[in-house]
Amino acid sequence: MPGQLATIAFAFLLPLALVITYYDVRYRRIPNTFVLATLAMGIAVNSFDKGLSGALASLGGCALAFVLMFMLHVFGAMGAGDVKLFAAIGSVVGSSLVLPTFFVVVLVGGVLGVVTMFRAGAVRTTLQNILMLIVGLLPGWKMPRLAVPADRRKTIPYGVAITFGSLISLIVFRP
Repeated sequence: MPGQLATIAFAFLLPLALVITYYDVRYRRIPNTFVLATLAMGIAVNSFDKGLSGALASLGGCALAFVLMFMLHVFGAMGAGDVKLFAAIGSVVGSSLVLPTFFVVVLVGGVLGVVTMFRAGAVRTTLQNILMLIVGLLPGWKMPRLAVPADRRKTIPYGVAITFGSLISLIVFRP
């Protein structure tokens, strides 16, 4: 997606990031309407740019992004709305940029997680949960499925990390 189309994607994703931030922080939900609009825009922009190969790259990006986030969802680290949102973002950035975007999103999510951990006063509990997850990765140990805390202040509105991480990725990786 050369310059102009990257600008179009950025111009669409910026207001989306603001709306998703509001909904995810306030309600801890990501409305499907915004996810579907993002998916449709991603496919349309990439198709307009490169025809059938652009549409296939967009669908490939959607599938790869879905698989990456779904693996986190299986372990209870990600909500279903986050999985769908990143899959839709994958259709915007295309298959070639899903992995770099994923890493940027994880970094932004990590920063958001540290801020949330300190703000909620849950440093000790969080570090214990991280240790349990690391031990669960060892051979012969069972991977724990962590429960979602009842106190919403102790959860991360990951839609914020996904949208703003994607914007950062577009700026860094797309000329």
